[in-house]
Amino acid sequence: MRVLIIGTGGYLGSAVAERFAGQGHEVVALVRPGKEGEAGFETRTGDLADPSSLTAAVTPDIDAVVDLATPSGNAEADAAAITALTDPLRGTGKPFVYTSGVWVLGATDGATADESSPTNPIPIVGYRPTIERQVLALADAGVRAAVVRPGIVHGRNGGIPALLVDLARKHQAPVVVADPTVVWPTVHVDDLADLFVKVVEAAPAGTVWHAITEPAVSVADLATAAAQTAGISGDPVIWPIAEAEAALGAPFAEALALSQSVTGNAARTDLGWNPQGPSATADLSAGSYR
Repeated sequence: MRVLIIGTGGYLGSAVAERFAGQGHEVVALVRPGKEGEAGFETRTGDLADPSSLTAAVTPDIDAVVDLATPSGNAEADAAAITALTDPLRGTGKPFVYTSGVWVLGATDGATADESSPTNPIPIVGYRPTIERQVLALADAGVRAAVVRPGIVHGRNGGIPALLVDLARKHQAPVVVADPTVVWPTVHVDDLADLFVKVVEAAPAGTVWHAITEPAVSVADLATAAAQTAGISGDPVIWPIAEAEAALGAPFAEALALSQSVTGNAARTDLGWNPQGPSATADLSAGSYR
C-alpha cells in the first residue's frame, strides 16, 4: 500500500512510518511547505490549517491515510481537517486511521475499561470523542475508518516517561503527581507502530482499538525506575497538584494524575497483534532511557 502519514516528524509518527516502510509499504509523508527534505520519505505538502491542501494530498494513488497529527486545540479546525483528508476516500473502501488516546475514557475508578466503555474525557482531550465519532461515522460513507487509542507510550527515550526522568533529576527523588496509587496503561512505541500496520491492513470499518500492552502500571514504580536511570535513589515523593499545575499547566498536570486501567486485548484477539517490547518499568530502568 501507499500510505499517507500525517505527523511523521513526531515521536509516534516517526516510529509508525518506519514500521510501515519495514513491512513493505510505501510511506508518503505529509509535511508543511518548506519541510520536504526533512521527512526521509516521499512527501506531499499540506497544512492542517488549510483544508484544501489536505484534500489535494490524498490523490487516487494513495491507498490509506494515517493521521498522527497533534490536535490543534481548535475543535472546528480539527474536524475540518478530518473532513478534508477523508473526502477523497469516500466510497473507496480505503482505510483512514485516526490517533486518539485513552485519556478520552477519564478515570476508570478501579474498573478496567475496554473499547466498549463510554468516554468521559478529561479537559486536555475534551473534544476528542467528538472527532472520534466523526471518524467512525465515515464507515457509512464507504471509508474503512478506525480509531487507535494509545496508552502512555514509552520507548526510544521519549514520551511522558522521559519527563519522569527529568522530574527525578530536578527534584532529586522519584516524583508522582498528586497521588501515589495512580496507575497508567502503557504501550511500547514499537508495539504501537505494529498495531497501526495491523489496523490499516485488516481492521473493519467503524472500529476502535486500544493500544495497550500493560493495563495498569504503578506510576510510583515508573517514577522509581526513572529515578534509577537518573542516578537517584529513595522513595517516591508526591508533587502536590497545585505545584504541578503551576509548572506544567493545569490540563497536563491533571492528565498525569489520572488513574486508569485499560485493556488492549481486542487487538490481540481480532487482529493478531503480538506486542514484543519490554515493560515500561524495565524500559525506564534498564532500556532506552539509560
